[in-house]
Amino acid sequence: QSTQFARRRRKGQQPAEEGGSQQPKPPPAPLQYRRPKFLRGAVCAEKLPGKRPICCPSRDRPLQWNTGYAETVNSEKSEFNEDQATCCQISIRKRQFGHGEEEDQQWLILCSPEYLTGYYWALFDGHGGSEASIMASNYLHCCIRQKLEDVIEGITEDNPPMHLSGKCICQNDPLFVEEKKIHQENVVIGALESAFQECDKMIGQEMKASNQSAGCTALVALYLQGRLYVANAGDSRVLLVRKRSIVPLSTEFTPETDRKRIQHLAFIYPKLLADEFTRFEFPRRLKGDDVGQKVLYRDYSMEGWGYKTVMKEDLKYPLIHGHGKQARLLGTLAVSRGLGDHLLKVIETNIEIKPFLSCIPKVEVFDLTSENVNEDDVLIMATDGLWDVLSNEDVAQIVRNFLQDNTTDPYRFSELAKLLVQKARGKEDGYYWIKDSREPASYDDISVFAIPLYNKNEY
Repeated sequence: QSTQFARRRRKGQQPAEEGGSQQPKPPPAPLQYRRPKFLRGAVCAEKLPGKRPICCPSRDRPLQWNTGYAETVNSEKSEFNEDQATCCQISIRKRQFGHGEEEDQQWLILCSPEYLTGYYWALFDGHGGSEASIMASNYLHCCIRQKLEDVIEGITEDNPPMHLSGKCICQNDPLFVEEKKIHQENVVIGALESAFQECDKMIGQEMKASNQSAGCTALVALYLQGRLYVANAGDSRVLLVRKRSIVPLSTEFTPETDRKRIQHLAFIYPKLLADEFTRFEFPRRLKGDDVGQKVLYRDYSMEGWGYKTVMKEDLKYPLIHGHGKQARLLGTLAVSRGLGDHLLKVIETNIEIKPFLSCIPKVEVFDLTSENVNEDDVLIMATDGLWDVLSNEDVAQIVRNFLQDNTTDPYRFSELAKLLVQKARGKEDGYYWIKDSREPASYDDISVFAIPLYNKNEY
């Protein structure tokens, strides 16, 4: 026994209790709450801050591209602001391969590394706690950099090689690639999708180790080689506001917009419903008197509506219930894609929600090399706290009016981000928050990036 004790001491382990069983390891320490790193030294944007002050980066620490950022906390919905944000450069190591592995290794040793630079902005809207959004803000850009480095040979040429090593097994390989219409941007999209999966896996490992069930949405904008890539998994949104047009650059994923995928999963794996839910969608929750009647319904294969005879099992709680912002997946989540939520279960049941969630983003590409970008073209990235109470048209009008009235202010994009947060947050009126129009304002966390695309020419 003393020998075993000594061995464990040498390995840094705790000695086993009598009987031979080893004491379980204590759970990891909780993740320390913080705000985005670029908000160190942040200032309050208001002279008389109230319960929900608007915070922004200090003017002596400008963000890349002269980006504006502002945020405010929710109206006591949770203890902390569960949104997180990241703004940084991503340096991707280039490689040039020769005809043999030995030559490749010599090149890597003798030549100083060269880098391909990308510019990265991201917003993460947490739910069930801030842990997942903090982890995502720490990890996702690192995952993206790694995945891009893994395929660097495929993104430095307009036409990616069939083989990553550059070897030609079949003389017609370039023709096969061209026939499939595989271009540089398709490889970048694949890297972004893989990075989201890798980040979700890392978050899951840490969440399971600490027995936490938090999750978050993820919205990323990456500027690389003249193209803007917008990857979204959740209900945050990116809008390009131009002088005479509005260009939505993201697709939102809610239980309603992702209905077909979710219902199809339930069709393939009915055990996931645990005999507690029905996968069919009905205009309302069915009642006992509906049994035997033909009512409107939709299944995974249907864009339109049909009629089916109601059976007793159709009275179960719907897999997707509610409409608009009230729509819920398994009566729990308002989003269908994001990161985390590995341990999340339907309340008072053992039914897991993660199998119905997806971490794969929808990636949109905007080619800035073919666009005539002017000084007032601005990309608005925001969490759903903004979009819940302001439409695309509302935001575009605010942006255009503000930029027209503030043409010389060097900090105008920072001020624009503050203004958007202020418009969505509104002002306190007794127990309520209201907009200038006296309509309800947002009670949620609000985070906004205002990214001037014209400034890309300086980088």
